[in-house]
Amino acid sequence: MPEHPAVELTVDAVLAPLLPARARRAARLRVRHEEHATAGHVVQAAGVPLTEVGPLTVDGAPASPGDRLPPGAALHAGAVSRPEAVPAGGFLLDVHLGSLARRMRLLGLDAAWSAHADDPDLVVRARAEDRVLLTADRGLLMRRALPRGALVAGAGADEQLTDVLDRFRPALAPLTRCTACSAPLRTAAKEEVAAGLPEGTRRSCEEFSRCTGCGRVYWRGAHAARIDDLVRRSTPPPG
Repeated sequence: MPEHPAVELTVDAVLAPLLPARARRAARLRVRHEEHATAGHVVQAAGVPLTEVGPLTVDGAPASPGDRLPPGAALHAGAVSRPEAVPAGGFLLDVHLGSLARRMRLLGLDAAWSAHADDPDLVVRARAEDRVLLTADRGLLMRRALPRGALVAGAGADEQLTDVLDRFRPALAPLTRCTACSAPLRTAAKEEVAAGLPEGTRRSCEEFSRCTGCGRVYWRGAHAARIDDLVRRSTPPPG
């Protein structure tokens, strides 16, 4: 019985962990050729979202995700180039990345997040607000209506933050955004906020900020040293 025509997909090493387990070591996967399949379809069917893919080649020639593949084609997917530009609207994080969102806000990044947003809500908001969606959900990144997305790597929020900062290299402005809602902070006079402060804070603190969105008040408190350490670890050295 004759073999079905096939396409051979290879990927850069950084993308290999996204392939089926049997193909990860070689970063190579042989797949059945489908007449109407495009380069993008083959890559995503192998488990690699196009958000993670940079240059594509077919038989050594530059290709686009929408290109049809001839039988026997050799398709290669390179990794997306870093750093990527951040869209004008900033970042949007899925429901599982709340801790990462808080860290990003501490660094002054516009990081929208809601504990109640489902996948369709996230796609709509990403489009409406020109945001890049950060998620560890490959299926979410493969939604056609999603304009920009990025797969977040890391076992916890600290590793995830390192990955995001490396991928986008955004300009940081630590302690300028609300950790609760991401709106900018403004300096607030002590007498303006004194009524809502704990007694000990009124006695010991003189400098305050207030969120321009939700009104939350900030001052240097018990967690200041840990926040300073996060800022120090995340801020690139000058020059």
